[in-house]
Amino acid sequence: MTGTGRVQLYGADWCDDTRGAITWMNRHHVPFTGHDTTDDEVRAAAVELAGGRTDIPVVVTPDGTVLVEPTVAELAGALAGLRPRRTARSRCR
Repeated sequence: MTGTGRVQLYGADWCDDTRGAITWMNRHHVPFTGHDTTDDEVRAAAVELAGGRTDIPVVVTPDGTVLVEPTVAELAGALAGLRPRRTARSRCR
């Protein structure tokens, strides 16, 4: 499920850390595809990607970097190139 050009997020809606990662990515306009780990097959894929760890969320960047239960700072660092740049706005007069 990697290599799609989009961030892949494995997590569950009951998990505060998953909700936090989703909120951060939405706020920073980072496109991602979510995978619900309440499904056994999806959970198994997330555990495999995380090297056997069962923590969520698991975030996979387009270059294949795997973040397990990342902090906001880790998300910002890993996904910096995927965030749209702000454009200068002209002042109203």
